[in-house]
Amino acid sequence: MKRFLTEGLLVCAAIGLAGCATTYPPAPVNADSPDYNYLIGPGDSLNIVVWRNPELSTSVTVRPDGKVTTSLVEDIPVTGRDSTTLARELEQALGKYIRDPVVTVIVSGFVGPYSQQIRVLGEAARPQSLSYRQKMSVLDVMIAVGGITDFADGNRATLLRTSEGNKQYTVRLKDLVKRGDVSANVEMKPGDVLIIPQSWF
Repeated sequence: MKRFLTEGLLVCAAIGLAGCATTYPPAPVNADSPDYNYLIGPGDSLNIVVWRNPELSTSVTVRPDGKVTTSLVEDIPVTGRDSTTLARELEQALGKYIRDPVVTVIVSGFVGPYSQQIRVLGEAARPQSLSYRQKMSVLDVMIAVGGITDFADGNRATLLRTSEGNKQYTVRLKDLVKRGDVSANVEMKPGDVLIIPQSWF
């Protein structure tokens, strides 16, 4: 009985070590898409300008439910739309009340939809969600979160890419942040999740 228990523990240990040894391919250096368009999200500030109708022009903040209310247009969903698409939808809605409206939507206070935010988990100095910006790199993310902690196993960090069906890549954060090795820097994609494990040694 004792021998079976010992063998069972060894098998469990082997499985555990195999799990620890799981490796992923290195993250691609270039990931940015040239046709990227910023999408509006909750918390964004919108300046809506209706040409020749200043009484209909307004500034609003996107509510947590992803909608805004403006003059003559109530509860219009805006999350996940770019500013041009939203402007055309507002023109269509306002067309019921005024002739040939021309609308411009200017976005400020960028937050973006949750699905496109960058999330940093684990042994970052300040784990948090960040708004994605075009050409954003892992180095930009590390500066924003204050780097990695003394307990981080930075070179075992993984990048989970939701835009590619949750495919995972390895990133060498220790080489990048602690040793200044810029060859470890890679571009981010909207929705990426950076996971920084704790070192066991």
